Order: sequence, then C-alpha cells, then structure tokens
Amino acid sequence: MLKPTLTRRGFAIGLMAVPVFAGSGWAQGSAPASLPTMKVSKDPDCGCCGGWIDYLRKAGMTVEVTETKELDKVRKRLGVPDDLASCHTAEIGGYVIEGHVPYPSIRKLLAEKPRAIGLSVPGMPQSSPGMDVPGASDVYEVVLFGSEGRKRFGRFRGRKEI
Repeated sequence: MLKPTLTRRGFAIGLMAVPVFAGSGWAQGSAPASLPTMKVSKDPDCGCCGGWIDYLRKAGMTVEVTETKELDKVRKRLGVPDDLASCHTAEIGGYVIEGHVPYPSIRKLLAEKPRAIGLSVPGMPQSSPGMDVPGASDVYEVVLFGSEGRKRFGRFRGRKEI
C-alpha cells in the first residue's frame, strides 16, 4: 500500500490556497446564503403573474403559488395600500412584494432589511419582468412602503436598473 508523501511543492500549493478558502466561507463549512421561499398569491386567470414567477425561478428563487380570486383580502391582511396594488401579491422574509418587482430589488430588500411592509411596482408597466411586451421600454419605480411612508427603492427600464 502506498503512503501519501507531502512534497515541498505540494506544501507550498496548499499554503497558497489557504487565503482563498478562508475567505470563501468553506473553512467554516458554510454554503452561500439562499433566499427564503417566496409565497405568491395570484388570480388563476392571470398570465403575466406566471411570467413573473418564471422570471424569479430562473433567477434561482424558490416560489410557491396559491391561486385565489380574493386578492383584495390578501392585500388588506398584509397592509398593501389600494393605490400600490397590482395583479399578484407575494410574501418573503417578513415582507410583502406587490406586482412585477424585479429580482435585484427583492434581493436588496432582504439584504438591507429596512423597516417597511414591503415593495411595490404599482400598476403593470409593460417592460417589467413578467409583462415583457415586445418593444416596450417603460421606466418604472419600485416603491418601498410602510408605517414610515414611501420612498423610491429602485428605478428600472425593463429588467435593467437605471
């Protein structure tokens, strides 16, 4: 049976790798942090909601869907103002996501954890994720809302933040 032998070259290569692995989180045995599961409530007849859900899944999110004809009750329970309502409502990490909110804004919300109820893209901008109307180049805003008021959280043209 052969015994492994540590050579000077092998030792030197091992030493060079230590900073790489130490900074990667592998040294502690941790994997990259993943996002919690998003729970989406949507009207069963809505096609663009499915487009938004597919977009989020392609971005690597886990999404559970509940179809309901009573979205107004869902929004009221979650504290979504009528003027910020859209065609679907989601819950993730203690926040509400209303409408066609782009993935980068959701990721930013969960990373920064601001005091808020959640995010909304009011209405249904034609170039927002899930709508994807050919040739559309709407500029739209992602609104952070809650007990402390509202503010712009992001500004997009299509899926690109501007």
